[in-house]
This record gives sequence, structure tokens and C-alpha cells, in this order.
Amino acid sequence: MIWRSALSRWLVCAGVLALLGTMLPACGYSEEEWRAKLREIDSLKSELNAEQAQNQKAQRELHDARARIEQLKAQLKAAGVDMADLSKNFEEQARALEEYKKRAAQLEEIKRRFELLRAKLQGLTKFGLSVTVRNNRLVIQLPGDVLFDTGRVSLRPKGEEILLEVAAVIRGDADLSKRDFLVAGHTDNQPLRAGVFKDNWGLSVMRAREVLAFLIKPEADGGGGLNPNNWGASGYGEMDPVEPNDTAEHRQANRRCELVVVPNVEEMLDLKTLVK
Repeated sequence: MIWRSALSRWLVCAGVLALLGTMLPACGYSEEEWRAKLREIDSLKSELNAEQAQNQKAQRELHDARARIEQLKAQLKAAGVDMADLSKNFEEQARALEEYKKRAAQLEEIKRRFELLRAKLQGLTKFGLSVTVRNNRLVIQLPGDVLFDTGRVSLRPKGEEILLEVAAVIRGDADLSKRDFLVAGHTDNQPLRAGVFKDNWGLSVMRAREVLAFLIKPEADGGGGLNPNNWGASGYGEMDPVEPNDTAEHRQANRRCELVVVPNVEEMLDLKTLVK
């Protein structure tokens, strides 16, 4: 009976296969093509299962991350830290950083203009003049002993020649000719003999005034021809030395006139930071 049952099942299977064999050609597909499609379906099912597993893993990680964030918030709150304040501080820091970047760009532009200005004036060094930064001002230093005789305020011929060269440089440059300048007179600390100027203050003021008057005198009259609206004068006596008044050489350095470039409002910063 057993072998008959087995034989019956075998005959049924054989019949089914025979039926499929007759149906496949009728559908236009061979058995091999059907098997290939089945394998493709199995492969897609495997990929789908893998993607679902990856998605489930990502969901678990996201859930864990959210839980960790909530835990950190709870810890910060317990420590007295307000998340709203943190966000506000972050925004303020971002604004401060943006302002710093803008200020840095402005400083770079000021530095560029300062270097250009100094380069233009640097040509005066060939006349024995010094171009430097003092008291946060760009300064052209003119030796007093070249400009004046001892205790005098009348310009020497050599002094007039130097001032004409300085005036030509300033007058011939569109930017320099628009800048404001201050003529500053300086002396050493040796007491002034009795005279019309009374003391070193008076001598320094009158020397600064003499240099100023020559620079703004019209060219037709033999002067520098500079715009008087851009110039002023001041005397400092012995109160602003560049060297200690301890030797004859140092005292000579202190006897000087300076042409000070008055900075614009935006240039009110430490110019020494721009000097390399």
C-alpha cells in the first residue's frame, strides 16, 4: 500500500511538471527564464530585508540619541544652565564674530592706506629727513639746526630748500594735498638767553609759525604753495624730546620741527601695530 501511495504522488508530480512544461512555452517563457525571474525575486526580497534591518537599526540609534539629548538637557537644568540662555549666547557670539570680521577688514584697509601714505613720504628721506610714527601720528622730522641758526627763527637758505622739496611732494600728490598737517616746534632743555622769545616755549612756537608761513606762501612768492586750510602750528618747547638731553648729539636731535599728519577719525588706532 505504501509503494502504491508513493507511486501515486510521483505520478501527480510528473503530471504537474508535464502540465507546466506545456504551459511555459504557451506563455512565451522557457523554464530557465522562469527560474531566473524567481531568483531575481528572491534577490530583491533579500535586499528589502537588509534595508528594513538597516532602517530599524537607524531608528534605534535615533531613539538612543534623542534619549541622550534629553538626559543632557536634564543634567544642564540640574546644574542651573538654561538652554535658552545658551542659544542667546551663541547668537551673541556669532554677531560678535561677524563684527570682528568687519573690523578686521576695516583695519586692513586702514593699514593699506597708511602704508601707501608712508611710502609716498618715504621719498623725503633722501633729503635727510626722517619719516616715523610718534605719539600715534605719522611724522616728518626736520632737523632744527638745518632749518634755523641757534636761537633764531629766520629760516636758513638750506632750510627753505628742504621745505620746498617737502611742499612739492605734498602738493603734487592728490591724497597728501588733502590731508591735514600740524607743524610742531621742539627745542632742547638748554635755557634760552634773554631775548624776545623769553623761553623755549616761545622759540618753538615761533619756529613752527615760521615753517608754516613758508609752506603756505604762494609759489609765485617763493613759498611752498600749500593750502592754508589744511595746516596749523604748535610749540612744545623741551617737553617732547626724542632723546634724553644728556649729550650734545641728543640735544641736537631734540632741536627739530615736525610735520605731523593729522589722522582721520577712522584712523584713531595704534599705528605702531601697523608698522613692521
